[in-house]
Amino acid sequence: MSDCTLVLIPGLMCDAAVWEPQLRHLAAIAKVAVAEHGLASELGLMAEQILETHPGALALAGHSMGGRVALEVVRRAPERVQGLALLDTGCHALAAGAAGERERRGRMAVLAQAQSAGLGAAAATWLQGMVHPGRLEDQALCASIIEMWERRSLAHLAAQMQALLARSDAAALLPGLAVPALVLCGAEDLSAPVQQHMEMAALLPRSDYVQVADCGHMCTLERSAEVTAALAMWLRRVT
Repeated sequence: MSDCTLVLIPGLMCDAAVWEPQLRHLAAIAKVAVAEHGLASELGLMAEQILETHPGALALAGHSMGGRVALEVVRRAPERVQGLALLDTGCHALAAGAAGERERRGRMAVLAQAQSAGLGAAAATWLQGMVHPGRLEDQALCASIIEMWERRSLAHLAAQMQALLARSDAAALLPGLAVPALVLCGAEDLSAPVQQHMEMAALLPRSDYVQVADCGHMCTLERSAEVTAALAMWLRRVT
């Protein structure tokens, strides 16, 4: 797979550390890079940065917001995408009506807490609904998530919240992407539920669906061995 770069795309306020458990193993299979979103406030701009930074053929693995960024890469350059892995993510625009307004209020509350109490405090609150309840006492896991947020800034958080709220619907892209695909989610992901992953898997012509037991939204860190194995199997399909 020397002519294809695997780009691991982090989610909200995350960096390469969210992929650390997978990096060493996947680097034995492919050339691996981790995307950096900077202060981009649009998912499309994040996608364009990936296309500009990593020329040639790409295999994309996106977690959470990173999955939505991966779909924006597909929208812009489907001919360059040789494989797609979507982890704990979604493909639809902000919902209309009350559901969309609840999401907007929730995201703005996180931003407001970060502004008033700091990024670490906001991250500690945010992860309560993102990590499997049985793992909230895992101090190392929770600290690793909080530390990622603290390596960012309020400007990063505001930009990424804006990007998520303004996201475009990408469901129509999936049936036309006939490359090896993986759709994976934590069985107890409250942010991106199982059902929407099953729907995405059904739309992709060559997808494998993996549901990770006893796992919330932060699958790469919560159940790293299972996620690494699924990604490795997918990556070998890409080759």
